[in-house]
Amino acid sequence: MRDVHWTDIPALDALEQRLFPDDAWSQATWWSELAGRPRRSYVVEEDPSGAVVAYGGLDLGGEVADVMTMAVAPEAQGRGLGRAVLEELVARARADCAEHLMLEVRADNEPARKLYDSNGFEVLTVRRRYYQPGDVDALVMRRVLTEEVPA
Repeated sequence: MRDVHWTDIPALDALEQRLFPDDAWSQATWWSELAGRPRRSYVVEEDPSGAVVAYGGLDLGGEVADVMTMAVAPEAQGRGLGRAVLEELVARARADCAEHLMLEVRADNEPARKLYDSNGFEVLTVRRRYYQPGDVDALVMRRVLTEEVPA
């Protein structure tokens, strides 16, 4: 896993378009996010050919950090990459002295919800009909970073 480089933006954009066709981040959004360093921290994982297959990023805002985005390419799912990206984000949030890590997930994204549940995140609130189209609820979740999560 490595930090995102500016040269990764086209690959990130292509993966976003595949994974989130209704609400993908634009290249302009990626440029803006990367310009927000050091408060923003983004990582990618590549396959042996050098293709980006997973990514994730944080807003490091003091005692509360936020997962801004996280995804794994469909062909790379089921290999533990989501867990690896999440563990890297947790480590970066802790290194920045965050006490809590927040995220938002689609209520219908079962694989992501299982990952977050198994990593000590709990639902704080529900944003009804947040994701459009489709009227899908968003779950706002939090993990307390000052506590250890059972293995």
